[in-house]
Amino acid sequence: MLRHPEPEQTALEMVRLEELVPKDHLLRKIEAVIDFSFIHERVAGLYCADNGRPPLDPTLMFKALFVGYLFGIRSERQLVREIEVNVAYRWFLRLKLTDGVFDASTLSQNRRRRFNDTSVAQDIFDAIVEQAMAYGLVEGKVLYTDSTHLKANANKNKYTKEMVIKSRSDYWDALDEAINIEREAHGQKPMKPKAREAQIKESKVSRTDPDSGYMVRDGKPKGFFYLDHRTVDGRCNIITDTYATPANVHDSIPYLERLDRQRERFGFETQFVGLDAGYATAGIAKGLEDREITGVTGYRRPTPSREGMMGPKSFTYDPKADGYRCPQGQLLPYATTDRTGYRQYKSDPKICKTCPLLASCTSNPKAQRTLTRHVWQEARDRNDAQRLTPHGKAIYKRRKETVERSFADAKQLHGHRYARFRSLVRVKCQCLFAATAQNIKKIALIIAPILHPRPA
Repeated sequence: MLRHPEPEQTALEMVRLEELVPKDHLLRKIEAVIDFSFIHERVAGLYCADNGRPPLDPTLMFKALFVGYLFGIRSERQLVREIEVNVAYRWFLRLKLTDGVFDASTLSQNRRRRFNDTSVAQDIFDAIVEQAMAYGLVEGKVLYTDSTHLKANANKNKYTKEMVIKSRSDYWDALDEAINIEREAHGQKPMKPKAREAQIKESKVSRTDPDSGYMVRDGKPKGFFYLDHRTVDGRCNIITDTYATPANVHDSIPYLERLDRQRERFGFETQFVGLDAGYATAGIAKGLEDREITGVTGYRRPTPSREGMMGPKSFTYDPKADGYRCPQGQLLPYATTDRTGYRQYKSDPKICKTCPLLASCTSNPKAQRTLTRHVWQEARDRNDAQRLTPHGKAIYKRRKETVERSFADAKQLHGHRYARFRSLVRVKCQCLFAATAQNIKKIALIIAPILHPRPA
């Protein structure tokens, strides 16, 4: 017989919160293998010891943030609403069923007033990486680096055009020294000491978030974005570094500095790095050689020559003569080394004027062809050759399984397609917390079944 269901919401039940959380829930695995106690000690100095209202436990606050990043909850207000109704979240945060949940403004105001730089976020990230190292999940021998864009919280149509200083490469000092050595070897005077000035160019600056950068890349959307530069260890895909920049900063600019930070901070003895074509520069190739690291870098297509004109590949470099041979056999000898680090090789106009290939070789009014070669081009050639070796092919093939997979998971599962906040400092914190959440999840999924195997 059909009956009307009676309301059960008001029924009194005796239940433990522990019983309501599934045994195989992700948060149970995280609680079993991750030690969050270091957070309290790290931030204790930011709180007043003998004045003010009793603070919310900082460990609870950061664990709540990680819940948001773990489950892709981008809004802090929505995060608080989810904690109110989700018993697994309450269990993880050690809140009873009858406990009130903190207000969303508690998270936002702490971020604005107390955690207004990246030091705390960076220290928490580093501590989780160290825990992964203690479990044997990180070797540091093979590192993969790439970048992905995050759409800034800014309208792409609201901007002003301003003159912006381009980012400074971190190997400029070494390049200046190499230029002078090169010039002295050819009997030329060294360059006069001069502070290398960064280039200035006109660029769009957002009125909503001036820290973001206007991105114009082939195959990428145009607008205001940030870049998340991320490094992943080759053993278990643990993220070992993440660093945010405006989107108009080239991938190669912060790379060597961030690589050095990882080696110093975690004691990595890095042997190989896997990089995409955006890092295929002579400066990075030389920097890796100086650090005794083998780089495996993607192929970078050169800028195509004008239609009907001979490109640089039509000329052959002769290392013994230190010059280029043209298709007609003329040697283009060394002329000078400019301040940008390029050797210049110039042809003889008297010979070129009578050359049958002149029209397809150069449009110079003096009938002179000039070729350039970077002072570190030999290092770049050796770096490019590594990609063609069997070991280099195996390393480069794993990029899609490591750093590219890390970015895919971040965007698909952890809400990493968009910048949640405005300003570079806050986006840096977002990238650090997102990477920390991914590392926590990775450690828990690998280690928890080993420490607490399921009964047969």
